[in-house]
Amino acid sequence: MIKALGVKLRLEDVSVVRKGRALLDHLSITLESGQLLSLVGPNGAGKTTLLRAALGLLRATSGSIWLGDANVQELAPKQRAARVAWLPQHSSAAEELSALDLVMAARFRFDEAFAKTEHEARRALQRVGAGDAAERALGTLSGGERQRVALAGLLAQAAPILLVDEPANHLDPAQQIDIYRLLGELWREGASIALVTHDVNLLRHLGNADQVRVAGVAQGKLRFECPLTAPQLPERLGALFGVTMHELTLGGQRVLLPERNS
Repeated sequence: MIKALGVKLRLEDVSVVRKGRALLDHLSITLESGQLLSLVGPNGAGKTTLLRAALGLLRATSGSIWLGDANVQELAPKQRAARVAWLPQHSSAAEELSALDLVMAARFRFDEAFAKTEHEARRALQRVGAGDAAERALGTLSGGERQRVALAGLLAQAAPILLVDEPANHLDPAQQIDIYRLLGELWREGASIALVTHDVNLLRHLGNADQVRVAGVAQGKLRFECPLTAPQLPERLGALFGVTMHELTLGGQRVLLPERNS
């Protein structure tokens, strides 16, 4: 459903200042076409602000944000929706909406017949394992079911860039793994993904760990960027969060465990 269009996302020297506080501070970062970039950092580091600015939902105080060759602020809503989609931490959709209604709404950028919209929405729900929830109201769904429906919306929108904010938050371990595996599938099918997470160990479920990049953000600044498999990642994460990161090997895979510094 998602086709790579060679569109990359660039933030160039971007600052976002609100009430005298710099939420982003001269931050520059690029999500290349077909890349998966995980944003990590403490609470309040600026990760969600970065996503909202990239979507054009939050205007940068200075600097520029580009979706391909277009400045995000110069794009109409349907033009932005053709380039980038997002999954926020918390959905604000009305509880009485059905899952199908929500996913169909994600197709708003397309000029197509109602039957086509419904077909694509149902296909997306089936893809994420939520086909049986199509007619159910969002308020009756569990957290895991709602997250699958939200992911179906990303699929239905068919944008080449996906911005995903804590997709496994408050889900049980099996559901977390399922969500990350699905995101990994979308990435390998051509999507470019910027993914906010607090748990880098979940990133191994994406697959292709050597191609996943990790960007550390703190106090609105980019502190580092390196591959998930980089030997220096534990030390850099420890400095970012103010903890000691211990590296273990379980089942042939690296696992990082934090210990609070005394």
